[in-house]
Amino acid sequence: MQVKKIQDLIGQASGNAVRRLAVAAAQDPDLIEALIRAMKAGFISPLLIGNKTEIIKIAESAELNLSQVEIIHEPDAFRACELSVRLVRQGHADLIMKGHVSTSIFIKHILDKENGLMQGNLLSHVAFFETQYYHKMLGITDAALNISPGLDDKIEIINNAVSTCKKLGIMNPKIGILAAVEVVNEKMEATVHAARLKSLNREGRLKGCIVDGPLALDNAISAAAAKHKGIVSDVAGDADVLVAPDINSGNILYKSLSFLGGASVAAVVAGARVPVVLTSRSDSDSNKFYSIVLAAALL
Repeated sequence: MQVKKIQDLIGQASGNAVRRLAVAAAQDPDLIEALIRAMKAGFISPLLIGNKTEIIKIAESAELNLSQVEIIHEPDAFRACELSVRLVRQGHADLIMKGHVSTSIFIKHILDKENGLMQGNLLSHVAFFETQYYHKMLGITDAALNISPGLDDKIEIINNAVSTCKKLGIMNPKIGILAAVEVVNEKMEATVHAARLKSLNREGRLKGCIVDGPLALDNAISAAAAKHKGIVSDVAGDADVLVAPDINSGNILYKSLSFLGGASVAAVVAGARVPVVLTSRSDSDSNKFYSIVLAAALL
């Protein structure tokens, strides 16, 4: 099955076994609501690690029933993250999710060389959007983790995105490398990186995908814009994933689509032993739900 829309994730996740999801610092109202929704839909069995008193208070306030949910009382956010990772390592949980705790603390435990969950060379954030302004689901990477990725980092970011796409049935994803312009300018590192990544793909050293760039955003997502500028490309106007030059541009694009464009989004962190759900505290409960479903669909 090829996932073409966010809603298709539900179908793919439904075909998998119920997954045990460990949530670090779970005392967050929107998060708990999304977890209950995912549990009722049969995708996950949540394991909440955090301040039990606060979690129960939040649930009662929102009239949510936690009677079937296991809660481990650990009010310290640092130790809650540590315990969540340990539960995954010991096989007591299949997935892991960040709750009401800073990303830096949460990711630190994922990255721990001795006790973490690293599998690849780099963790990267992969988000998939569904918007009325694009003809299929659109991936964006990296909007949350890698601040100023170098060329080697971007190779790993692309590899993580390709691996994620393939698990969703997108077998030869089209990867657009974003920049402000479509030509290489030595003063603009993003364009230099884009040209090199395209060459590596053509040489067969960056596999499993079709890479093109540099592409400005309009050309990456609009065939008409690309044609107007004389751009001939298999990727332009039909990209599956857009690679942002840095975290600033990626994050702005992510939040522009969410808060101005009204897009639905599902996001995970790739490169770990298991899919990692890392949502923004400002994400809606629906987008948190879709991210949980995406993680379940990837296993």
